[in-house]
Amino acid sequence: MGSEAAAAVSHCTWPGEHADYIAYHDTEWGRPVGDDVRLFEKICLEGFQSGLSWLTILRKREAFRAGFAGFDFRRVAEFGEADVERLLADKGIVRHQGKIRSTINNARRAIELVEEAGSLAAFIWRFEPAPEDRPDRFDHATLMSITQSPASVALSKALKKRGWSFVGPTTMYAFMQSVGIVNDHVEGCPARTECEAARAAFRRPGH
Repeated sequence: MGSEAAAAVSHCTWPGEHADYIAYHDTEWGRPVGDDVRLFEKICLEGFQSGLSWLTILRKREAFRAGFAGFDFRRVAEFGEADVERLLADKGIVRHQGKIRSTINNARRAIELVEEAGSLAAFIWRFEPAPEDRPDRFDHATLMSITQSPASVALSKALKKRGWSFVGPTTMYAFMQSVGIVNDHVEGCPARTECEAARAAFRRPGH
């Protein structure tokens, strides 16, 4: 009976057996985020992740935070060439010049977006898909098959139109997963229920 009950409980398998990955899955991934600095950080880190594993980025996150002023976009917007050179020499982060310059550019665009929409959160959460636009059941096969969505395509286009970079639809879908705009924990994963409760209690910006 105990083994049957255990078998009935499913968990997301992508964290594997990495303790830091499991902690990220259990306490952060899929929880709704309304703080502008955290949202900016996640957009930037998802951009840095392109072509790499998220585990690599997660393990470098504190170094990224130190290098990019905690992802305070008003401070990052003031970065100049000396900061680019400093970051290119920082072995603690991913030293990709295009992505470093993109982060500085996106910080400047973030300030403009706050002026336009009131906050990053108010703008980004407009792209939350309606429940009827989500899969009826979310299992492992569904999770593996979805890499972008109409909502992530729309968010990507809206940001690119405003001059953002490294914000393609696949990157934006991963971002939406990470900040709880969608809940992609699989059915039966305890974190799915927790994230649904957090999303239900979350006050959408602008509402």
